[in-house]
Amino acid sequence: MTIVKRSVSISGHSTSISIEERFWQCLREIAARQGLPLARLVARIDAERDPDANLSSAIRLHVLEDALARAPVGAQGTDAIKNPRDS
Repeated sequence: MTIVKRSVSISGHSTSISIEERFWQCLREIAARQGLPLARLVARIDAERDPDANLSSAIRLHVLEDALARAPVGAQGTDAIKNPRDS
């Protein structure tokens, strides 16, 4: 999957974010579900992230956490991840 670089304005300054297109799609869906502009969601993720983590990683983790929170019960933990060799 190709990484796509986009500029987003956060608190009045422009920043570039490089993440895969599928993450951009999911991020837009999350913003729409929450009734937020994409830039506001990115600003929230930026404000809440660990200062030692980069913004692109924080966005990927936010998308993952959103997907896990909406996953069926029992599919959220590592028990749901099986090694193909165990089958």
